[in-house]
Amino acid sequence: MLAAAPPPTAIPTEAVIETPENVQETHSPPNRVALFLATAGGVGFAPVAPGTFGSAVGVVLFPFVSGLGLGLLLLTTLALLSVGIWAADEAERIYQTKDDGRIVVDEVVGQWITLMPLALLGRSWDPLWLAVGFFIFRGFDIWKPGPVLWAERNFKGGAGVMLDDVVAGIFGAGLTAVLLWVLA
Repeated sequence: MLAAAPPPTAIPTEAVIETPENVQETHSPPNRVALFLATAGGVGFAPVAPGTFGSAVGVVLFPFVSGLGLGLLLLTTLALLSVGIWAADEAERIYQTKDDGRIVVDEVVGQWITLMPLALLGRSWDPLWLAVGFFIFRGFDIWKPGPVLWAERNFKGGAGVMLDDVVAGIFGAGLTAVLLWVLA
């Protein structure tokens, strides 16, 4: 006995071409948590030099975070880096701009990395060295020497936003450590 053949399926006679008129776009609402983190609590909306203001947030928070101890400072920095990659990625999607100026969580992380030698030497509350570290990081972040520029150009999305500032922070930490060793 032969099995019954499946019913014939309808073959479309013409393809449907998606156009703006026949496609309904679905926009997800902005992720407010991601935007809050990406803009460092809204500091990224500063009308001028939002990156400088983001670095200033890093300087203001650093003595408190470093007061938790070196281990927790490192863990907090890594956690903020990880969450910052996600938040920057979301913010880029929402703003529809690569490395939008309102995204400043990367400056906070880079600034913390630059200031880490202060924590190692117990100088996290020293206003002079906090200012020195601030200017050192801003210099590397704006100048973007070799590896900093490479990181900016070769990583995409939130990682691209964050990692150039991590590299600038590493350069800044090196210079800060040398200056501390020579001058302090």
